[in-house]
Amino acid sequence: MLLGAAVVVAAIGVFVGVRIAGDDDPGPSDPNDAYGVSHVHGLGINPADESLIVATHNGSFRIPADSNEAERIGDSLQDTMGFTVVGPDRFVGSGHPDLAGRRAGQSPRLGLIESTDAGATWTGISLSGQVDFHALAYAHDQVYGWDSGTGRFMVSANRSDWDTRSTLDMYSFAVDPADAEHLIAASPDGLVDSGDGGRTWVPSKGPALIAVSWDRSAGLWGADAAGSVYRQSSAGWARLGEMPGEPQTLLATPDTLYAAAHDSDGLTGIYRSTDDGVTWRLRYQDPAP
Repeated sequence: MLLGAAVVVAAIGVFVGVRIAGDDDPGPSDPNDAYGVSHVHGLGINPADESLIVATHNGSFRIPADSNEAERIGDSLQDTMGFTVVGPDRFVGSGHPDLAGRRAGQSPRLGLIESTDAGATWTGISLSGQVDFHALAYAHDQVYGWDSGTGRFMVSANRSDWDTRSTLDMYSFAVDPADAEHLIAASPDGLVDSGDGGRTWVPSKGPALIAVSWDRSAGLWGADAAGSVYRQSSAGWARLGEMPGEPQTLLATPDTLYAAAHDSDGLTGIYRSTDDGVTWRLRYQDPAP
């Protein structure tokens, strides 16, 4: 049985969103009635303006680089389960349509979708009705994806034709920025490593992680279910800090770690750390209900 977890991998780094029951619920039909940043699946930096993009169960949000306020992107409330930044203002994703989308005939499984206007609108690219990617990565001019429905690990060079490499259960995965064939995944049985592009996997030593994030400059990072943050070095994995709560997403960038986590009151916050995960500062949180 496949566990309900999601991974999202960005071109800038890798980030993960842990799925919560009820992701197939189309949610509210009016943005004014929608929840805000309360159920986060993915984070990414838009290189066009360095804003932080927050993909959630009820649409996407933008936090400008010079602000701590979240702005809703467009009118769509789609449940963007898989999400990654491909380039300036260009994203790919997956997940489920909102109520308006379903009424318009969209499949409950969106397949691979793309936005070329920073998330304001989305267009279907491939696999509509067939795949629900809860993990997406763009690296080495390829899209890597993990289908939550079947456990298939898939790769595409043109975003239309897909090579199914393997089938496995996982919480998250990350692609080595220096090697298109080298990947690591956090699975229910522990970390697993692939040296052949995800065709085969072998056990890898390390902590029991649920989120992994790999940035060319910052290196390989991970978080466990309790929120402890780890970094891998040549000496192995080292615990460096702890998030303010249960992690939903993790993103490593060259000089900052970003995370979405539940606090002690159950509210989701977007946090950042500039000291290797030792301390975390709240970037944004919806007002308490």
